[in-house]
Amino acid sequence: MGARIIDGRGFAAGVRARVAEAVGRLRSGHGLVPGLAVVLVGEDPASQVYVRNKAVQTREAGMASFEHRLAAETPQAALLALVARLNADPAVHGILVQLPLPAHMDAGAVI
Repeated sequence: MGARIIDGRGFAAGVRARVAEAVGRLRSGHGLVPGLAVVLVGEDPASQVYVRNKAVQTREAGMASFEHRLAAETPQAALLALVARLNADPAVHGILVQLPLPAHMDAGAVI
């Protein structure tokens, strides 16, 4: 089998369109608006871009977007408490904790 070139941008656009359609069906059929919470700890420039783009794409798909930015010095216990609150929030259906976390945090314990 030879190599096959794919259009990554086109493929991604198709995935986003299918997600938006599914979100529309959830909204119209069940009155449910999926919500994604994104948590960014610290000021990593690449992570800031990723989180900003994720929020835009989430809203474009018709979903609710909840962004939480914490200082790099935030204690791990405070991050865990935020994740617990988000888990209990009925408007939140998914949580993305952006990596990397600051050195004093254990990503395995948070995720």
